[in-house]
Amino acid sequence: MYNNTMIQLGNERSDIRELFEYGNARKKLVGSENVFDFSLGNPGVPAPLCVREETERLVREMPAVALHGYSSAPGLFEVREAVANYIRHAFGAEMKPDLVYMTCGASASLTIALNAILNKGDEVVVVAPFFPEYRVFVERAGGMLVVAPSDEKFHLDMQKLATCIGKNTKAVLLNSPNNPSGAVYAEEEIKALSALLEKKSAEKGEPILLLADEPYRELTYGAKVPYVMNFYEHSLVLYSFSKSLSLAGERIGYIAVSPKCAGAETLFSAVCGAGRALGYVCAPVLFQRVVATCLGKSSDVGEYKKNRDILYNALKEYGYECIPPEGAFYLFVKALEPEAKKFCERAKKHELLLVPSDSFGVTGYVRISYCVERSVIERSLPAFKALIEEYRK
Repeated sequence: MYNNTMIQLGNERSDIRELFEYGNARKKLVGSENVFDFSLGNPGVPAPLCVREETERLVREMPAVALHGYSSAPGLFEVREAVANYIRHAFGAEMKPDLVYMTCGASASLTIALNAILNKGDEVVVVAPFFPEYRVFVERAGGMLVVAPSDEKFHLDMQKLATCIGKNTKAVLLNSPNNPSGAVYAEEEIKALSALLEKKSAEKGEPILLLADEPYRELTYGAKVPYVMNFYEHSLVLYSFSKSLSLAGERIGYIAVSPKCAGAETLFSAVCGAGRALGYVCAPVLFQRVVATCLGKSSDVGEYKKNRDILYNALKEYGYECIPPEGAFYLFVKALEPEAKKFCERAKKHELLLVPSDSFGVTGYVRISYCVERSVIERSLPAFKALIEEYRK
């Protein structure tokens, strides 16, 4: 009677959301101070001051219809112009406002872009570990997800990646800084990937697109995030302000199509068409205006670094295996038994809510979101210690 695929998606939440709901129930039973919820990547550091100041100014000075009425479907032109100017000045990449589409956050950026480019049977290559919803988004757009393994430090393995790119590949979808590993792909990796894509595009007879999913761009701990448009012409940048400005619930981001991309204007028309078909037109107008004045700003990354260091150093001391994240706000930790889901179930007995790695495309790891209040991390440390000691016994 109804769409079976949608029923299944509605009944089977992602591991992350399932754990989040479990955590809410446990907090009601035993008290929130006794539950250590590391499930969601929900920014815990306040937005930078520019967000509050600009929001207050706009509400005070601007007519209501200019703040809460409709904008053009792709967004306010002056905001798209501000984004294009920022891209030119910050990254030295060519950009035009006519190739910027304001979106309702990262998920909208991804789903619009994928629906714009994919025909039935087209393949999208992702590098594991990857955000689990990529599979849902790609398959709903009519494509097929192809998973390329990473190296032992969760960086790009060019040989393995090359074997995954073939005649049906429409795009490679890259996420750096990476959720869940925290890896930041270096300039040398992006150059090598660009050379590989140029070679594979020539073999195919048409360009393979590079989609850069960048909601964590500003959240790094010394690592530099290369801007893909400077290395590969046929690129789209999918951006969200959810993490950089701690605005996850406001749902605001953008798609930028490289002017050097083959048929850039036609591709942008497809982006507009996909936004129309999906109902993702006219992103929240108030926050379109807010982010236009906060481009390049971020919440206090130093607070996330402190959280990272406290958690990483403690877990290493206890005997856990993990690689220090170069960006984002996740710690990817090796589970203490081969099956990550069983390990996570055991962790629940200590009120530790950890996300198993299976849905991220790798086995044997857990993701810990350390974007929580520092007191949660500090209170959780005895539980982590007790958990590893339990395994040693």
